[in-house]
Amino acid sequence: DLYFESAAGSMQIIKDGVAVDYSEEQATRILSEPEVTAVADIKMGDAKAAAWGCDLTFDYVKINADSRS
Repeated sequence: DLYFESAAGSMQIIKDGVAVDYSEEQATRILSEPEVTAVADIKMGDAKAAAWGCDLTFDYVKINADSRS
């Protein structure tokens, strides 16, 4: 399962390995916040891990945004 969370809310985008229907407007609000958390539940126990990242350049983000399906 995969969720995105930010100050604007939370939404699930994958359940049991399959994409779920979601509102692109809600996703835009959540992903437009300065800090966004991606929560992945691989359903293999209670262990937890954290990883930090950041966006790269404007052009990198633009190229990847243009290639989404």
